[in-house]
Amino acid sequence: MEFQDVVRRRRMVREFTDEPVSDASVRRIMRNALRGPSAGYSQGQAFLVLRGEELTRFYGSVRLWTLETVKTAPVVVVAFAVKDAYLDRYAEPDKGWTDRAEDRWPVPFWYVDTGMAVLLVLQTAVDEGLGAVYFGIGAEDFDRLRAEFGVPANHVPIGAVAIGHGAQEGVSEGASPRTRSRRPFEEAVRFGHW
Repeated sequence: MEFQDVVRRRRMVREFTDEPVSDASVRRIMRNALRGPSAGYSQGQAFLVLRGEELTRFYGSVRLWTLETVKTAPVVVVAFAVKDAYLDRYAEPDKGWTDRAEDRWPVPFWYVDTGMAVLLVLQTAVDEGLGAVYFGIGAEDFDRLRAEFGVPANHVPIGAVAIGHGAQEGVSEGASPRTRSRRPFEEAVRFGHW
């Protein structure tokens, strides 16, 4: 599929068939997620891929911040940001900082870079002929999720992506594009000056 087709076809799919997702597709999606930008090549992203009975445990440990129909997806990828990887990396001699001070960061790149990796998951799912939806995980569920799956304490879940074969074409019922239009290009993009 051409890249412009992937971008144009990417949408949040909230209902899935029971058709399984191949291991080859899951591995390709995850390999691409690791190709995202990473400040200083800190590589402070981690992912937990869940399938089968693991999904029951996942949905039992977090509140669902999307439609219930998302539970029909055969794969869920939980994305984690690892701030310590960035603080450690930028305290190395080639970066010029001598400490791990968080206040040096004008924006928390550990979240920015993990968000870019999530977008690669969403785009690669489209390229694989699959549907996907990103949804949040509430902060009150972080510790329960970590405990359930043995995730290190310094890994912050920024959300999850449900992946599978979409059950319908077009925009799902209850989806924002049904009630809101995309902002006009001229309203969102400025060239040279606001």
